[in-house]
Amino acid sequence: MVGLISILILIPLAGVISLYVGQPRSARVNALVFSFISGFYVLLLWQKFDSTAPGLQIIERHPWIPSIGAEYFVAVDGLSLLLVLLTSIVFPFAFCAQRLERGAYGLMLVMQAALYGTFTAQNFVLWFLFYEMSLIPAFLLIKIYGGENRDYAAVKFFVYTFLGSVFMLLAFLGIYFAKGTFDFATLAGLGKGGLIAGNIKWLVFAGIFLGLAVKVPLFPFHTWLPDAYQTAPTGVSMVLTGALSKMGVYGFIRLLVPLFPNEIKIAEPWLLTLVICSIVFAPLAAWAQRDLKRMVAYLSINHLGYCLLGLFAITAGSTTSLIDMHAALSGVFLQIFNHGITAAALFYFVGLLEQRRGSRGIDDFGGLIQRTPLLCGWMSVAMFSSLGLPGLNGFIGEFLIFKGSFAVAAVFTAIAVLGLLFTAVTFMRAMQSLFSGPLVESCSGFSDLIRSEKFVIVPVTLLMFAIGLAPQFVFNIFNATVVQMARLF
Repeated sequence: MVGLISILILIPLAGVISLYVGQPRSARVNALVFSFISGFYVLLLWQKFDSTAPGLQIIERHPWIPSIGAEYFVAVDGLSLLLVLLTSIVFPFAFCAQRLERGAYGLMLVMQAALYGTFTAQNFVLWFLFYEMSLIPAFLLIKIYGGENRDYAAVKFFVYTFLGSVFMLLAFLGIYFAKGTFDFATLAGLGKGGLIAGNIKWLVFAGIFLGLAVKVPLFPFHTWLPDAYQTAPTGVSMVLTGALSKMGVYGFIRLLVPLFPNEIKIAEPWLLTLVICSIVFAPLAAWAQRDLKRMVAYLSINHLGYCLLGLFAITAGSTTSLIDMHAALSGVFLQIFNHGITAAALFYFVGLLEQRRGSRGIDDFGGLIQRTPLLCGWMSVAMFSSLGLPGLNGFIGEFLIFKGSFAVAAVFTAIAVLGLLFTAVTFMRAMQSLFSGPLVESCSGFSDLIRSEKFVIVPVTLLMFAIGLAPQFVFNIFNATVVQMARLF
């Protein structure tokens, strides 16, 4: 019998078929319809989910390839449900962002199905299949539908992600030969005692780490991201930053930390150093950009760095209190969700500016507040959300991460605060260049937000305020999972 999670994975794939049965001009409507149907099933999943119970729920488990210990094993806990919800928000948002060709919508629906599988699979073989299934459409979307230098950006994206995947696959093969299982829960239970003996454990650790670090991305494995995000169409960039980049952080939480807790404690200074480089150097690089898409891309690296700061600080610290661990983990989970919404919104606004002007250089605009007060106002909300202004969704997650991390990694956390300063300077410069000063002649014919654009951005912005002012409805999703993971770590 097909379960609820399997139906959720199949719905976007059914949408791909509908795209090629229907007329090309109705492709966008079909993609939105099937994306909304997926969202309805996610709400059913949320309704069936018991937020007070830890562990996996709504389990589907069937034999698949018994000879190698591979099962069709999907389920959700609080983290998985949170990311499935995020995916269901980002994709309709991206479909509304711009009109694309039928093939692009088909590839994005395949990616949506793969992300549902990635966030619910509990066996490595199945998880890796969905993981790779999500990367192939991303490569094709950049390669076929991207802008200038799309060939270079697509090849760079493919090389980085392919090599990272190869390293991760080889590492898990080593684990399988040592322990004879691909099951995540079983391997996590064996993690504290050491999965692999001898120095080869560091090769296995490095393989999984590299595969996930490329996907986040973590400094210095990040250089593919600005090129890919800059070249991709606006809707694709929204999906890449809003949903696809979460696979890396999810993998660190689900795979690396439970399987290698002892190795993480030993490598703590090096891991936190790489995280600090991502947090501090990325906004400095964003500050130097003249292309708005590249600026937002670099800031995305910075915000995902906060997630890894909280994760590595509390899992590597030997004297972490449960209160600090709960705070940091809750902040990490919430920051994953918040970044997906806010970063997608920023790319949407950059796309609106590009549609009106035909370019997206920061020097191509000026005095927009005089012509487009609504666009400037709503875009400012997204910027302040990304910056972490109290009252908006970005503040809660970052505050909890810093609260939990400072207790066990005070020096690294204090340095990470500089990232907030550099991010603020970057956004203030952008707002001054775009909104203030005399109206640039080429922008004098700009139209303000039209009705269809308001219907897209207003619900997302209201969600930012809702989480910022009353975040408990999001915390309720993963509180039990945070408590369980804190005990495991």
